[in-house]
Amino acid sequence: MSRVFPCAALLLLVSVFPARAQQEDVQAWEQLNVVVPLVPRVRLTVEQIARTGDRLGGLYTTEYGGILGWQMREGVELGMGYRRVGFHNRNLAPDEDRLRQHLVVTSGRFAGRFRVDERFVTHARGVGVRIRPLLRYNLPIGRDRLALFASHESIVLVNTTRWGQRAGYERMRNILGVAVPLGRALSADIGYLNQYRLARNGARPQMDHALSVQLTVNLGALGVAVLQD
Repeated sequence: MSRVFPCAALLLLVSVFPARAQQEDVQAWEQLNVVVPLVPRVRLTVEQIARTGDRLGGLYTTEYGGILGWQMREGVELGMGYRRVGFHNRNLAPDEDRLRQHLVVTSGRFAGRFRVDERFVTHARGVGVRIRPLLRYNLPIGRDRLALFASHESIVLVNTTRWGQRAGYERMRNILGVAVPLGRALSADIGYLNQYRLARNGARPQMDHALSVQLTVNLGALGVAVLQD
């Protein structure tokens, strides 16, 4: 097996632990994507997300939405969409409406995404903007479409709002996992996700350890990756 993936994984694990977190949580993250081709070079991806955690009393986040993607050329996609985000149990953040735009580029074993989110809450004025660059490396292992992968995503809050967003580098997400083909149009990404929230604005740092499972039903491939969210 190539040494590239073990080296990348080692660097990823080092970056995961900038300091020991003062508080930690065990979580499970689930995501379902259904990719539907509309016309040549245009597809709609419908998404559903659920996240559970011990510290937050079980199910603490749900997300529903979709994103419309246009394939500019092979391996390059522009997208825009909407997502409704609900918070539950001990997650006391206000529910959000989010607009999203992204650029996804795939080249060989690498895939990258640059996403911009605009966040709205119903009880307060102001739009919270954040940027989310993501990089992923895939290492094929054996049979068709079976691969190991490693990914890193940074989340940066661009501005400060009255309803609680504070500008600055907020968190990172790192995943080590395996991409598994389950059928002609069905695949799964299963892995360990580590999320580290920096200590900001008086809050303690937090490290989340999550089992991440993403299922994708692809009804028509356009040659552009569907990346973890």
